[in-house]
Amino acid sequence: MNKLLLTFLIGFFLTTIVNGQTLHLYGGKNHDVYLGCLNCNSYDQNSIWNEYGKYGNSYNSNCIWNEYGTYGNEYNSYSPWNSYSNDPPVVVDKEGNFYGYFTVNEYKSKRAEFELALIIYKYHELIREDVDEWYDKIFE
Repeated sequence: MNKLLLTFLIGFFLTTIVNGQTLHLYGGKNHDVYLGCLNCNSYDQNSIWNEYGKYGNSYNSNCIWNEYGTYGNEYNSYSPWNSYSNDPPVVVDKEGNFYGYFTVNEYKSKRAEFELALIIYKYHELIREDVDEWYDKIFE
């Protein structure tokens, strides 16, 4: 098994499945814009991995995979892909427990650094090209 995949699986199980938490992204100035479910399956309508759903469709303005949208553009301060952003999305569970800021900005205090987030940060440009293929690589 691929070492990266094995590392991911161990971290994923420890941070999400063992805790039983479904993780969600919220963006915007007050983190009041829902951006989708981070670890839901690709059939879930709210999943960032559902390319036919609202939050996995790269044509949706609130999709992190839309490189021209507010939350997918590497130059927008609300985008997780902006290396200098101070206003990236947050990761929370349904109770509102905070899991960190979802950002490629390595210097952002309280950055989400669980394995799934780290993999997405590293490969986000490739993931946006084929969300479905990457879902299979990461989760199956």
